[in-house]
Formats: sequence, C-alpha cells, structure tokens
Amino acid sequence: MSDSIPSRVNLGAYDRPFSGVGIEYDPLGVKPGRTGITLHEAGYLPANNRWNFPAVFSPFWRFYYNGARGHCMLFGERMVELTPAQLVIIPPHSLFHCLGSKPVPTFWLSFSLTRKPSHNQSIPILLSPRDTELCLIRDLRELVLADQNWEPTDAIYRNSLALLQVVLSRPELRWQPPVPENLDRVRQHVEANLKSKLTAPALARRAGWSIASFNRNFRRHFGSTPATYVTQMRVREAARLLLHTDETIDAVAELTGFPNRAYFSRVFKRMTDEAPAGFRRRQQQQE
Repeated sequence: MSDSIPSRVNLGAYDRPFSGVGIEYDPLGVKPGRTGITLHEAGYLPANNRWNFPAVFSPFWRFYYNGARGHCMLFGERMVELTPAQLVIIPPHSLFHCLGSKPVPTFWLSFSLTRKPSHNQSIPILLSPRDTELCLIRDLRELVLADQNWEPTDAIYRNSLALLQVVLSRPELRWQPPVPENLDRVRQHVEANLKSKLTAPALARRAGWSIASFNRNFRRHFGSTPATYVTQMRVREAARLLLHTDETIDAVAELTGFPNRAYFSRVFKRMTDEAPAGFRRRQQQQE
C-alpha cells in the first residue's frame, strides 16, 4: 500500500489493521456480526509505488487484488506475484515480506473472521477471480476513489462484505471444524499466558477433559499436540517481539516462557531455521 495522496501517511500493514491510506471501519476488538466478518479497512490506490514492507506479521486477514503486475510477496522461500489473474488471501499470523516499487493499481481489504483455515490449506490462498468478484472490485475501486474525504460509507461497507462473503464461500477454501467453547477458552488462556508454565494436564483440567480426551480433541482441532502448539505460540510471539520491540534476546526469552536464552535460541532456530539474533538482524537490514 502506498501514499500516492500527499496528505496521508502510509503506516504499513504490520500489527495494525489500518494502513493509513484506506477507508477505516471497525476498530480492534469489535465483535463480528452474523456474517462472522469484521471489516477493518477497504482501500484502493491506482498507482501504488510503495510496496516494500519487510516482515509483515499481522493478526488480521488480508485480501489483495492488483490490476497490473509488478509487486510480489515472499512467504519463506516462496515468492508470490500479485497479478490481475489471481486474488490473494492471507490468514492472520502469516509472516511475509512485500517487495516492489513499480506504480501498480492495488486494491485491498483488512478484516477479521471467526472461521479459521484448515491446517493443510496452502498459504497464501490464491484464487482465479470470477466475474462476480471482479465486478465487486471494480465497483469498490470507484467508490473508494470517489470518497475524497476518506470517510467510511455504507456503500463501501456493504460491497466489501459482499465481496468477502463471495470469496470466502468458494469451495477451494478449506476450513477447520468449529472449535468447542472449552477448547477455545484453553487457546485464549495459552495465548494470554505464554510466560506461565503451560502443561497438558493443567490445560486438560481447564478444558474439563481427561488428558487422553484433551490430547485427542486438541490435535483434531489445532493440528498438533498441546505442547507443540504452546511452543509455536511462544515462537510466534518471540518473532513479533524481535521484529517490533527493542527487548533484549534474554528478555524476549523470559517474556515468552522459555527458561533461558540458550534453550530459546535452540527452539527458535529449529522452528524458523534462524537464531533469534540473526532473525532480528536480517529483518533490520531489509528495512
């Protein structure tokens, strides 16, 4: 996303839903309506000439459609080009890098969703656009351009939700089964207490299940054992702290529940192929 309008400042797409150059809707924490979708931002730039954002790691869903070639995204070692031949959907907590400086027409939506993609869903999600979707994107681009004061309008809101509902209902997308309420409470507890000791027996008690039932249901809904999930969440939060704070590596280890820096570094490298210091240094060099 780019600041082709001089009076607006592009804030990027990092851990916020608002770029600074779009039409802003519901803020953080707003519960989704009957659709399960909370729209945060809709935007269109006819000449987006700033697309170099390293290490985007957002807790929000992203939808992109570019009207011409010239911008790319890097997911690990996989390079994805944004073209008129595909819609790009990125689930939350997906680390990627935006690459490109060529002026390109860029349309985007930022939103939250109650559903979660299946563990075997390829990320990012790439879809060939259909006529209905292209018509909605065309109408939205015109509505955004006409909104010279960048005020949220009902027309942009309703058309954005219509587009998302059409796209997210496509059969190519695979979804996780609904998470039982007690498991969702466990998930929220884990993510809010990464610094604490989080053992499978204690989490099973919180869910009200035996350890065997808890492990079986946890794997079914989250695709991993409870211990592996806890480690993944700790590494995810550690990556965020390394990228977006000045905390020392020792402090990051403590804040994310690792007993010491050495153990943290081993686990982090095993899961990301980089040591924490190298990970932070490489991201800073790309800025």
